[in-house]
Amino acid sequence: MTWICSVMICGALACAQTPAQSTGKTKAKPVSQPQAASASDHELNIQAYIQLLRADVRKSKSQIVGQVMQFDADQAASFWPIYREFEASLTKIGDRTLDLVKKYTDNYDQMTGDVADQLATELLAIEQQRGDLKKQYYQKFKEALDSITAARFLQVENQLERLIDLQIASELPVIRGSRGEAQ
Repeated sequence: MTWICSVMICGALACAQTPAQSTGKTKAKPVSQPQAASASDHELNIQAYIQLLRADVRKSKSQIVGQVMQFDADQAASFWPIYREFEASLTKIGDRTLDLVKKYTDNYDQMTGDVADQLATELLAIEQQRGDLKKQYYQKFKEALDSITAARFLQVENQLERLIDLQIASELPVIRGSRGEAQ
């Protein structure tokens, strides 16, 4: 199971990762240059790659959830349709996270207080939205199955979420202060 988690985390990181620095010694590179009115072939290739990775991540994550939850046939019939709805909603939040990471890397070298505030505010909004979504789906799982199964799902989801978040965060440089040093 550890191997599956590692594969999933690497896939998730690649899905949301940008070519940002990992050590803080080199500067982050912007993910895309939005100056062109239409997407370049390179940007289209990146978007296609991200979509493929997302499909692989969802498959790996579903496998992990299925292994940990250990459903019988009746439980599985109730759980998986709700889970697919949850993942579809979570993907939309993931898109916001990806946009936030892109904005961060695009502005890393010329970070201003206003941009930093916008980024922080958006991050907090994303975290709130993710928490609200989990709360909503915890209730759905509890109604469709039982409290223990719903709590187990929430536990697994939180563990996977934290692993993925840590992996992404470890690849992003710490925001620099006005004199170039990390603060």
